[in-house]
Amino acid sequence: MKTLYYGGTIRTLEETDTQQALLVENGVIAATGELESMQARARDAAMIDLEGRALLPGFIDAHSHFSGAAYALLQAPLDEAACFADIVDALTQFIAQRHVPVGQWVVGRGYDQNALAEGRHPDRTLLDRVSAGHPIMVVHQSGHMGVFNTVALERLGVAYDTAAPAGGSIARSGGQLTGYMEENAFVHYQQQVPAPDMDDLLDACRCAQQMYASYGVTTVQEGMLTEGLIPLYEALQAHRVLELDIVAYPGVDALEAACTAFPDAVRRYVGHFKIGGCKLFLDGSPQGRTAWMRTPYQGASDGYRGCGTMTDSALEDALMDACHAGMQPLVHCNGDAAAAQLLSVAAAIEQTYPDLRALRPVMVHAQLLDVDQMDEVKRLGILPSFFVAHVYRWGDTHIKNFGLARASRISAAKAALDRGIRFTLHQDTPVLPPDMLNTIWCAANRVTRSGVTLGAEQRIPVEAALRAVTENAAYQYFEETRLGTLHPGKAADFVLLDADPFSVPLDKLRGIRVLETIKAGETVWRA
Repeated sequence: MKTLYYGGTIRTLEETDTQQALLVENGVIAATGELESMQARARDAAMIDLEGRALLPGFIDAHSHFSGAAYALLQAPLDEAACFADIVDALTQFIAQRHVPVGQWVVGRGYDQNALAEGRHPDRTLLDRVSAGHPIMVVHQSGHMGVFNTVALERLGVAYDTAAPAGGSIARSGGQLTGYMEENAFVHYQQQVPAPDMDDLLDACRCAQQMYASYGVTTVQEGMLTEGLIPLYEALQAHRVLELDIVAYPGVDALEAACTAFPDAVRRYVGHFKIGGCKLFLDGSPQGRTAWMRTPYQGASDGYRGCGTMTDSALEDALMDACHAGMQPLVHCNGDAAAAQLLSVAAAIEQTYPDLRALRPVMVHAQLLDVDQMDEVKRLGILPSFFVAHVYRWGDTHIKNFGLARASRISAAKAALDRGIRFTLHQDTPVLPPDMLNTIWCAANRVTRSGVTLGAEQRIPVEAALRAVTENAAYQYFEETRLGTLHPGKAADFVLLDADPFSVPLDKLRGIRVLETIKAGETVWRA
């Protein structure tokens, strides 16, 4: 089967960046070039007139949580909550509209204490107002913390004297549990909440794929494959649900189980699914004030700087295990102290495992990675994956937490670009939607929700931002010979836009619409 695209802007992101026509044969780019010569070659091809629109390589998600995006579709949305009453109303309506029986778990997702009128996290007594018969968990927008009601705490066996797992905390006040937990403690108990019905989950995964595709994304990440998620991926494979490529990163404690469950999918696709490496966590989130910093948070009278989640020796062991297994490490670092820990331990490992850089280790989020740390990042061959959309979504909060000067260096992509460091951009879905064009707008403009320009010197050109979500992201996944540019021989993964990102004013970038998403030559989503 042949298809010839012509009549618009075809952005190859190759040296000759625009072409008049592009020919696809059997899901692969066969040729690009001038229209006249291509027409002679494609007499039996289906002709697609782009009508002045722009065709680009499909966007590649450098970090998100595909299953989390699917689960979120089965949970009460709390991202628009402006006060505690809104949280109560949203959960109450969710229970009523879905006829959730008493005794069944209810999960809400996406609240942000920074956006609440009360300026603090909810607690179990607030959730108890929703229901005394439903165990309830609400998840912070960062995914790093959350709250359980009284019934939920009882179900999970959490008592006042329950010790928190290392690298986490369980909040108490006045001799009572508040229901609020952070980091490893929250993750530990969150994983014990029963999963939804499998049929419902598979339907949610189908919808989640369409959501990603609606933003032009053709490759997606499962950024933390737990052992509990293995049955879901077995079902996705058995029912052939996946149309987009999914790259999974099991946590170190789930790596062996995942490789045993999917032995043929280790570093290669089977049914659009592969295990790309392993995931490590070194700290929390800056908007939640749990990112591990070299300097104290603003207003912290006790010198509070957040905290790490792994010791140096544990991190060294985990990285060495990854090296010996040939598995790419994907390391969550938000704060500059967490980044310093990764750089220090990686440098130590380099002495005994000089090929560490061949695994293309990724520093996920890298939000407070500072300019003075960039040279070591380059020397070690680490790829930062910046969560630059934070500039808009939480930039004003970061100014409060770190001061304007330090907040201005969040997601310092220009410093990386100037040093020739290859980097990617991501949205950490379901924290934020996988809106690549909004991310490109954020990277090029760096404006907060209140209109503050946050770090004008860290703005990057549109081309650099586009490469971060195409060519560089393909490199991150060891797929640069198959994806990332519109080069003959690569997969026909495209996104069709209503305008060329190179030709619109910078402030209009996020207004560009995705019209169609094409995977291996087949349309998987159309507006």
